[in-house]
Amino acid sequence: MKITRIETFLVPPRWLFCRIETDDGLVGWGEPVVEGRAEVVRAAVEVFAEYLIGQDPLRIQDHWQVLTKAGFYRDGPVLSSAVAGIDQALWDIAGKAYDAPVHALLGGPVRDLIRVYAWVGGDEPDELADGIAAQVEAGFTAVKLNACGRMSPIASSAEVDAVVARAAAARECLGPDRDFALDCHGRFTPATARRVLPELAPFRPLFVEEPVLPEHQHALASLVEASPVPLATGERIYGRAGFLPVLQAGTAVVQPDLSHAGGISEVTRIASLADTFGALFAPHCPLGPIALAASLQVGFATPNLLIQEQSLGIHYNKDADLLSYVVDPEPFRFVDGHAVRGQQPGLGVTVDEAAVRAADRDAAHKWRNPVWRHPDGTLAEW
Repeated sequence: MKITRIETFLVPPRWLFCRIETDDGLVGWGEPVVEGRAEVVRAAVEVFAEYLIGQDPLRIQDHWQVLTKAGFYRDGPVLSSAVAGIDQALWDIAGKAYDAPVHALLGGPVRDLIRVYAWVGGDEPDELADGIAAQVEAGFTAVKLNACGRMSPIASSAEVDAVVARAAAARECLGPDRDFALDCHGRFTPATARRVLPELAPFRPLFVEEPVLPEHQHALASLVEASPVPLATGERIYGRAGFLPVLQAGTAVVQPDLSHAGGISEVTRIASLADTFGALFAPHCPLGPIALAASLQVGFATPNLLIQEQSLGIHYNKDADLLSYVVDPEPFRFVDGHAVRGQQPGLGVTVDEAAVRAADRDAAHKWRNPVWRHPDGTLAEW
């Protein structure tokens, strides 16, 4: 069996899909994307395709080694994301070739259900309450919300109070038997994180995500020491080497993204590395159906999985949603806040190819993240 064609499709709201076809008619799908830089990743996939065309798609690990290590300049979000989508598609082909779900090829399932959480938007406590109530009504037992918007380099008393008020509102709505997580998006400086984290303890969030930027990993050990709340990070870390200092710092939850951190092949290794530190695994995935399908396949075969992010109804998505490009929504039908293990071969999702090709022909949907500034005009973290 040989790879004969590799295509990419830029689709709303901000996703890039990859289709790999073989000479015997098998097709695999992946999701290689850096949100806001999808066109750059598309170019990287085209470069990697020069090597892959004519190769045996089942030599997944060898291809991963070549794509990540044969070049003199390595790593970074663009190259790692291009590899990630290709890797997902190759695993999809392998599952179809062996007539087995990917989790079976990874050693078999360790669980039948995966707890998932839903996103809640809104800036005011009343909006949060309505959003959380809707997700609870939909059966979810956990939600995640933004901790804050733009933050001063050292948070003011009012800014700290606003973060704490959001946590308090979430806990009041959820009661003691459900969970919430707070996502900081790296908007706290280390000084602000040390100020805020202890004040969140009474509300017992499941975790606080990305309290500081990835380039401030050197501060994580002191933050872990200062924080009574579990800390999570990893969506902007692209391989095992980047996660090692995070784990050595005592981070409780790692969050590699299956579309950024080298795909299924590398993320399974990151999860195993985390397990040696007693850390839990909660893949980042506010993306599309292929990325989520890949994440779930890994999760079903990973003992130290905590919970899975998913984007159904997420406030970020406009013009398209998680189910817009799939033929059958059943793999994403959550039961009591859990994804149910399926037996479909490969990634277990059937892509609506006609919808994908039609969406790619519309070039008006190119997405860019906003640019935020502080009142003095300096750049602020988005």
